[in-house]
Amino acid sequence: MRLFHMFSPKTSGSIAKERISLLLISDRADCSPEMMEMMKKDIVHVISKYMAIDFENVELQIAQSDVKDGKKAGRVLLANIPIKDLRHVS
Repeated sequence: MRLFHMFSPKTSGSIAKERISLLLISDRADCSPEMMEMMKKDIVHVISKYMAIDFENVELQIAQSDVKDGKKAGRVLLANIPIKDLRHVS
């Protein structure tokens, strides 16, 4: 069951995989790994004002968007941010 893996500590292999993934993403986007990490921290900081999120499993990815009307639409930032709990903002 994947649910139990969520609470286990990260292994060195999974940390290395995450770092390599971040390097590949930053290389494709002409953006340094440090810049990607800074963007990730800023996005997480803003979103955490409104909901509790799983910081350890946040993923950012820069990808090419779909071709529309024969034109490339450019790059897009994709974020996978697991939500733990929604907070009610007043």
